[in-house]
Amino acid sequence: MKGHKDVWIVGETKDGKIESVTFELVTAGKALAQALSEKLVSIFLGNGIEEEARNLFSYGVEEVYVLENPELANYNLDLYGTCLEKVISEKKPRIVLLGHTDMGAELGPVIAFRLGTSIVTDCVELAIDESKGFLLRTKPIQGGVALGVFRDEGLPQMATIRRKSFLPAERVTDSYQDVSVMNVDLSGVRKRIHLLDRIKEETAGVKLEDAEIIVAGGRGIGDAEGFKVLDELARYLKGALGASRAACDNGWVPTSIQIGITGKIVAPRVYIAVGISGASQHMSGCSRARTIVAINKDPNAPIFKQSHFGVIGDWKIVVPAFLDKLKSLE
Repeated sequence: MKGHKDVWIVGETKDGKIESVTFELVTAGKALAQALSEKLVSIFLGNGIEEEARNLFSYGVEEVYVLENPELANYNLDLYGTCLEKVISEKKPRIVLLGHTDMGAELGPVIAFRLGTSIVTDCVELAIDESKGFLLRTKPIQGGVALGVFRDEGLPQMATIRRKSFLPAERVTDSYQDVSVMNVDLSGVRKRIHLLDRIKEETAGVKLEDAEIIVAGGRGIGDAEGFKVLDELARYLKGALGASRAACDNGWVPTSIQIGITGKIVAPRVYIAVGISGASQHMSGCSRARTIVAINKDPNAPIFKQSHFGVIGDWKIVVPAFLDKLKSLE
């Protein structure tokens, strides 16, 4: 690995503000940098984002690069790919991490191909192989029923990280440093993709990934009608509705609210699991919740071993009674 050093994260911004996935990347990158005794570096692409990018210093990032150009204000694969390929080739980081977002999932493989290295996408865990210092990348395989650990010797070592796999970094200092701004010339870059319009999707209620409280149902709910009861509870708590894979596979709820290794990873303040047995594939998607409350009529359900609070009983009795109690406290 001669010549390659430091851990880089590719930050994302939206409407001039740092996206939450960037702070998750900081957490992941910081652990790797400490294990290697190297620096944690972030890089942003955009226009007029220098001051916003500077905030990462207060989260433990040691160096911040910003590639500036008015044409970088909106993500474009041709422009972002060309810029990052050039900078990474010059600076030679050991590790490059991106979020497994619409941007990162597309951009990461393109850069890896151009650099002649490999990338493992949608990772949920990262570690350093202590014997040789290579990046160990863990991701769901075989339809999510197992986890695979990948290692190779290509440089830089690259990965995209699934949202909510790491807790967002917390502010550790109030000190700020100068951002290294690079004004890039894009006049010779062939731009094959052109942004015609941007339409903001309107979502009803709280997004599952951002919810502080989630009420999730599993096979034990029995049908789509049962999920209407859970949805009422979730809305009353100003939370979001979630589901296990079994409930989604049965067509009771859309797959967009599936939680687990093959769905979404969430980290709410409270996770209420109703009629969910507690299979590892599901729990890997909600284990980062601060408090897990399990409601299940089976006293031997595995979820009770991982929950902070448990109610043994029929959800059809427990949930309506809980909702009535909440309403009586108004």
